[in-house]
Amino acid sequence: MCGPKFCSMKITQDVRDYAATLNDPNSVGMTMSGTIEDGMAQMSQKFKEMGGQVYLDAEKVKQSNKAL
Repeated sequence: MCGPKFCSMKITQDVRDYAATLNDPNSVGMTMSGTIEDGMAQMSQKFKEMGGQVYLDAEKVKQSNKAL
C-alpha cells in the first residue's frame, strides 16, 4: 500500500536504518539512551514552559498536546 503520505516500503527502510544504528556509538541521538535523554529533555522543557506545576488545568494540557 503506497500513497503520498504512506509508503510501507519507506517505513520498512526507515525502521531498518534506525535498527542498524542502535548499537553504533557514533550515531548521536540514535542510541536508545540518546533517544530517551532527548525525550526527557523535551518533556522537561515543556514542564517548565507550562509553569513547573505538578497539577495543571486539563484544558491547558490538551492545548499543549495538540502542538505535538
